[in-house]
Amino acid sequence: MHILITGASGMIGRKLTAALVAKGSLQDQPITGLTLVDITAPVLPDGVPGAALAADLSDAAAAPALIDARPDVIFHLAAIVSGEAEADLHKGYAVNLHGTLALCDAITRQEDYRPRFVFASSIAVFGAPLPDVIPDDQPTLPLTSYGTQKAMGEMLISDLSRRGALDGIALRLPTICIRPGKPNAAASGFYSSILREPLVGDPAVLPVPDTTRHWFASPRAAVGFLIHAAEMDLTPLGQNRALSLPGVDATVGDEIAALERIAGPKAVALIRREPDATIAKIVAGWPQAFDPARARALGFEAEPDMDAIIRAHIEDELDGRIPVAD
Repeated sequence: MHILITGASGMIGRKLTAALVAKGSLQDQPITGLTLVDITAPVLPDGVPGAALAADLSDAAAAPALIDARPDVIFHLAAIVSGEAEADLHKGYAVNLHGTLALCDAITRQEDYRPRFVFASSIAVFGAPLPDVIPDDQPTLPLTSYGTQKAMGEMLISDLSRRGALDGIALRLPTICIRPGKPNAAASGFYSSILREPLVGDPAVLPVPDTTRHWFASPRAAVGFLIHAAEMDLTPLGQNRALSLPGVDATVGDEIAALERIAGPKAVALIRREPDATIAKIVAGWPQAFDPARARALGFEAEPDMDAIIRAHIEDELDGRIPVAD
């Protein structure tokens, strides 16, 4: 079993790599090689056969070279995040759309080859006006360039699966919370920052009202989604290979209340409210809650509540400690 991961230097890519190495197999077959790719070379774990490569998927030569190795499973995570894709139109389309097109084009040019293709999409494919709870049959109508690029990728995966060129699934990942490490350029970054920084005793900025509602899953859950998508029977998806996933429906106020329950008022006091009209406008057009009946029926699972998301971060990133409470 040869696995290709694009965007492997990113947070989810690193965690997925570690999970696959620990698991040792996929689809009941031993993993014999990992090819890890990103714009900056990822780190291949010690003792793992494979390669770690620096490559730009918008470069015409990059995708064919990767696909010539005929990986059995492809996790396509490489992307420019939402805020950056909105700020730099051409870069966003080059990576998020044309990089995906290049990979898929290279696949279609191979003979007798039909890999499993797991595409990391986003709930940003939906835009206002939206119902309070989004059903599985909600039409996509993105209001950002990032969401538009992801929606185009979903349609491509469904079309090429229909044609038999690949066996694909597009996962509409909830907003990942709590993201470890430094803040990134995503417009949604504050959802993690207002929990991550206070947990270690650092201040955080909140740019939107406490009533802002959104849909969340932990990095741990996201990795579980990806692996499950690589192993499951995709036949029940039919022609529509895009799937909205389970998550936690919570307001910013719910996040803060969960933080106080787990880390105390000292942590909450570190959150500083600084309204940002640009960020508020972007997130106001995003989904608030889902009824992901298809995904649940297919075995996808997320945390039950925001408390569980915070505890997963403490266990996975803070060695079970809460520094602000020490």
